[in-house]
Order: sequence, then structure tokens, then C-alpha cells
Amino acid sequence: MLTPPADADLGDHLASLRPLLHRYCARLTGSSFDGEDVVQEVIARALAAPPPAELRPWLFRVAHNAAVDHLRRRQRHHVDHDVEVEALDAEVAPRDPAALRASLSRFLALPPRQRAAVVLKDVLDEPLDDIAAALAVSVPAVKALLVRGRAALASAADHPPVIDPAERARLERYAARFNARDWDGLRALLTDDCELDLVAKARRRGAAVGEYFGRYAAEAVRVEIGVVDDRLALLAFEGASPTPAYVIALGWDGDRVASIRDWRYARYVAAP
Repeated sequence: MLTPPADADLGDHLASLRPLLHRYCARLTGSSFDGEDVVQEVIARALAAPPPAELRPWLFRVAHNAAVDHLRRRQRHHVDHDVEVEALDAEVAPRDPAALRASLSRFLALPPRQRAAVVLKDVLDEPLDDIAAALAVSVPAVKALLVRGRAALASAADHPPVIDPAERARLERYAARFNARDWDGLRALLTDDCELDLVAKARRRGAAVGEYFGRYAAEAVRVEIGVVDDRLALLAFEGASPTPAYVIALGWDGDRVASIRDWRYARYVAAP
């Protein structure tokens, strides 16, 4: 278990835990993008009040509750807490590697506590005692959650993404100007009150967003259209690398860009 550092170091410590928290929250919400929203909420809560001595289970508990609230606001399936959690005294497999290969959306087929237990054990390899503390249940209850959750995940089906041709066309226009280094052309696409979120770094709004392209003008970065969490986004490639380094997501108001979320400072979003 992690012991919280001194208040002066807590912000840096929480920043170092962002990739871990994101892997958890992305699977709880079924989306890398929604998972990052929940991570930001968890960190804000952790900084708002002194965390307990057992920091790591507490953070997972806060993330679990925040994710359920997030999904409920969006009226997604399986967002209610389990009414009862049965116990299982028998031993269970220490880890199921199939969870690492499962798409994020498949986790939404599991009820919340099953989902959390499977992610904490099979994706993050947390100890059973810590999982029990995070979910406020007994270790035998965690074992039962794992058995049921693993079975539900194995039977869940993937659904092919539905691609909007108009969305693809808008992204193609943006990508073409980006790769042509047409920064003035990109600025012309922005709405007057466009919002920029440099995830884990800074936020800007309005005219200040236009300055965002200045950094890219000096770097060898290209973008390609890809599918992330069943939606279209831009994959950013650095230099001649064939592997995307991070993700950029755009929001639209008609044919103009109303929001930009750029994960160049939070590259864990592109990690498996």
C-alpha cells in the first residue's frame, strides 16, 4: 500500500499515478477519453482533502465511484452498484490475461464491482487485500466478483464502430491542413470560443487557442485519422516513427472546430 507523501509533494505524486489511474478509469468507463475525465476528477478530489494513509486503495475507491457517477450522467448500461456481493472461499486464478486483450467497451457489459475487480486484478495486478479495501468488500467477495466478472467479459461481444462520413470529411480537412503546415488555415477553422485542453498541462479558450499551433510549427509531427474507442480521432506521429505517439480529439460546431483535446503530455492514453 502507498503512504501519502507530504502535502508539498502530493501533486507530483498524484501526477506520477495518472497512467495507472487512467488504465483503471478507461476500462471502468469503456473509453480512454471518458477515463481521462474521471482521472481529472479523482485528482481534484485527492487534492481537495487530506488523503488517508492507505492511499492507493482509496484512490481506486474514489475512481470507482466517480466512474459510476460519470456513466450514470450519460445514461450508460450497468451503472448501478451491485445490491449483494456473494463470497467465494475457493481459490481463483491469480490473473486472467484475456482482460488485457479485451476492448475497453467490452468492460461495460460487467456490473460495476465486477468490472472494477477484474480491472484491478487482471489488468493492474493489484493484491486481493487492496482490491477488497478499494471496493469495501471482503477478500472472498473479491474472488466471487472475479469469477463472475471474468465469465461475463469472456462472453461479451465487440461491436464494430459506426463511422460518420461527415465526421471523417471534417477530420480529413483538418489533417490535410495540419500536415501541410497551414497553420493560418487551421486557425480559420476554429470557432471564436474554441476550447483547448492540453491534457495534464494547460487549458486555453478563444483567441489564445491559435497560439497552440506555434509549437507544432517547429516539430516534425504528422497526423492521421484513426479509430479510438469506437470514434474517429487524430493519431499523432513523431518523425519517421510508424507508431502513433499520442491522440488528438476534436469537437465540432458545424464544420468548425469547437474543442481540441491534445494528449501530447499524457501519452498513456495511447498505451494499451
